[in-house]
Amino acid sequence: MSEKTIYPRGRLLMGPGPSGVHPRVHEALSSPMVGHLDPQFLGIMDNIQKMLRRLFRTENRLTIAVSGTGSSGMESAFVNVVEPGDEVLVCVNGVFGNRMSDIVERIGGVLHRIDRPWGEVFELSDIEDALASHPEVKAVAIVHAETSTGALQPLEEIGKLCRSSGRLFLVDCVTSLGGERFEADEWNVDVAYSGTQKCLSCPPGLAPVTFSERAVKKLKGRESKVVSWYLDLSMIEKYWTDGERAYHHTAPISMNYALHEALCLVHEEGLEARWERHRRNSAALVAGLEALGFRLFAQEGHRLPMLNAVWIPEGVDDAGFRKALLDDYDIEIGGGLGEVAGKIWRIGLMGETSSRENIMTFLGALEALLQESGCLESPGAGLEAAAAEPG
Repeated sequence: MSEKTIYPRGRLLMGPGPSGVHPRVHEALSSPMVGHLDPQFLGIMDNIQKMLRRLFRTENRLTIAVSGTGSSGMESAFVNVVEPGDEVLVCVNGVFGNRMSDIVERIGGVLHRIDRPWGEVFELSDIEDALASHPEVKAVAIVHAETSTGALQPLEEIGKLCRSSGRLFLVDCVTSLGGERFEADEWNVDVAYSGTQKCLSCPPGLAPVTFSERAVKKLKGRESKVVSWYLDLSMIEKYWTDGERAYHHTAPISMNYALHEALCLVHEEGLEARWERHRRNSAALVAGLEALGFRLFAQEGHRLPMLNAVWIPEGVDDAGFRKALLDDYDIEIGGGLGEVAGKIWRIGLMGETSSRENIMTFLGALEALLQESGCLESPGAGLEAAAAEPG
């Protein structure tokens, strides 16, 4: 690779993110630069807001793209509605629940956490019991799609509980947004955040967020300043939503171009059709993997269609196989994190990556490696099982 030019070889991105990017999004990135207060760019921001509201399924006025990756969305969710001394219940069943907990403590909140084994989801009774034990809790936080385990958390009943008891409901939908049903208003979600690099198939760099009027009221009624100047939405909203467009920071112009185009692609396909595509392709991949002897990790009935976590069979070298897939086939998959490191693989089918062609390419490469390592006598079973699933 030259010191003056960068020409990385293309990969088939089937890990936990980033996902593949459509050529139209790449093209949008190269559009002419304008100023962050240019009327053309302000029009693009308005369109992004409208399309994000449709994506989150919300009427929330404060629905924007925070400048930063998905982790900035997580921080913005907490720093804006949690003040020092506020009690927060965090539901932890993987890496990202742990991160939520860390942020709550860093900003001076009083953390109450409940845990489930990795790969499992929470029952409504778990939250009810925790709130009965900690009646002063002001907010409940949970991960919709736990990227570290492949578990999909039901939200509707928890949202009803939070709304009826006067608590804010904060949801991480970084991996699910655009690939699985998400209903911010119907499920009584007060704060939700995501990232651009997963099912939206946009490069990493922006974090879509939405805040309900209840959350905005909490933000505007704070007794203390938001601890992060950069993520203070009481100032950022004046740039995104107020007519005078008060300057806060220089927005990443090109990344917003890319998000605008990615959202256009999402809505051209249609949300229902997009969700169904992810479900169909996940079923094909799972059928192929199971035919090769792989077992799914996450709780049955609560598995993500865009991030398929599987136990690594005995005799299969985790790092060696992933390295061979990358070096020999230009295919990236993800390993396990935390307590399941070295025990599971995380195979992504997000956005542009979620296609039958990509599934067959991956299964073909996996079968070849399994045969080379002596773990598979005759290849073909995985490909045949995947092909048998409805397209």
